[in-house]
Amino acid sequence: MSKQLPAKVALVTGAGSGIGRAVALGLLEDGYTVVLAGRRAEPLQALVDSAREQGRKALAVPTDVRDAASVDALFATVEEVYGRLDVIFNNAGVNAPAVPMDELDVEHWLNVLNTNVTGVYLCCRAAFGLMRRQQPQGGRIINNGSISAHVPRPFTAPYTASKHAVLGLTKSLALDGREFGIACSQIDIGNALTELSVRMTKGVRQANGEIAVEPMVDVKHVADAVRYIAGLPLSANVLNMTVMATNMPFVGRG
Repeated sequence: MSKQLPAKVALVTGAGSGIGRAVALGLLEDGYTVVLAGRRAEPLQALVDSAREQGRKALAVPTDVRDAASVDALFATVEEVYGRLDVIFNNAGVNAPAVPMDELDVEHWLNVLNTNVTGVYLCCRAAFGLMRRQQPQGGRIINNGSISAHVPRPFTAPYTASKHAVLGLTKSLALDGREFGIACSQIDIGNALTELSVRMTKGVRQANGEIAVEPMVDVKHVADAVRYIAGLPLSANVLNMTVMATNMPFVGRG
């Protein structure tokens, strides 16, 4: 009789709502033990309770990805409880008000960069270290980018700059991780319908200044894409994947 392998361990940041929650649910369905990180404890614990009712394993660890000590505590918990990490989905992110650059205050700029860039760096750094020293060595890092990593919307300089930075970080880790069996991917999402993006169904500013309603895509398709990448053997990688509403103005933007 073959020995049953332990469930793989996945970590999702920003897991309390939206894309993070959908991905966490999908990974739980795939049999992963899922560590749920986010700033709000209540939605994380609700997800843990729901998973437990279905016979699945999850652990809530309230975390502020902007804070190095908080991220270190998160990964210390992962290592202490599970001893390893197989997949991380770096999803936590924020945006800034859509205003001309000269009307954007420094606090909003720093909040976006601290969350979307430094937060991803801190989690990648800790995940890389754990995956490098664990046995068997290796793992998979998946970063939530955006189509804004390639083409901006009007008045989104902070968010666009942050996602361009994530793209560079992803490519660097994909290179640096080869030696240690660490694969790194980025998924660029366009118009996934979540609690935060529902406002877009009422219209979004276009490059010509008009406000237009854009098509949206079910967040389930994003979760399924992350699940596909997570399920690949470490000998294969999807470096970059775009999941978007078919008719949204991405191609041809500008």
